[in-house]
Amino acid sequence: MPVSRRIVIVGNGDIPEGLAGVIDSANMVIRFNLCRSAGRGGFKTDVIAACNTGRPALDMLAGGRWKASETVRQAQEIWCVRTSEVFAAMRGVLAQSHPDLDDFCDDYTIGFETFAEATGRKLGRIPASVHHAVDAALKAYDPTPYVVPSSGLIAIAHVLENVAEQGDRISIAGFGHQGWQWHPFAAERRWVNALIAAGHLDRLDS
Repeated sequence: MPVSRRIVIVGNGDIPEGLAGVIDSANMVIRFNLCRSAGRGGFKTDVIAACNTGRPALDMLAGGRWKASETVRQAQEIWCVRTSEVFAAMRGVLAQSHPDLDDFCDDYTIGFETFAEATGRKLGRIPASVHHAVDAALKAYDPTPYVVPSSGLIAIAHVLENVAEQGDRISIAGFGHQGWQWHPFAAERRWVNALIAAGHLDRLDS
């Protein structure tokens, strides 16, 4: 029988003091993009879930600051959170509804793939089915008009659906459910709280 694991998904929001050791002792730690959670939220990083489209992707891949950071150096795997075909299909719609997001769907997956290959890391691509399932699930929580769910929510859904094994404990920290105006954060909070109430994951508070 496989040994159960502790998987911690660490967002970039506020993290209470005293959690660094708990997070660093986990079997798998997942962080996001620039890993602003590192420090108060520990330093161990096994996976970086990266926004692989738009300005966030371009900023990470440009120059060497992100690539040389402590968290990226120790990460064994990089996940491309945004599925290429999903975002390609959104481009025409956003051109009409949100013309200011003209570079939002620009896909830099190849850049992350090249970096992963050059440094001996695994590259994971979160499948389109996860995006579609999250959109469907959010409908039950009356989301305000939004462009896409947050990367944090997509990563949580991916871990629950495709990564976690029976007996694993899934914990989250640093999820304040606030930020970019075109993520449905109020609905996301309700969805996450429902998962916690159902025992599918827990929130690290202290």
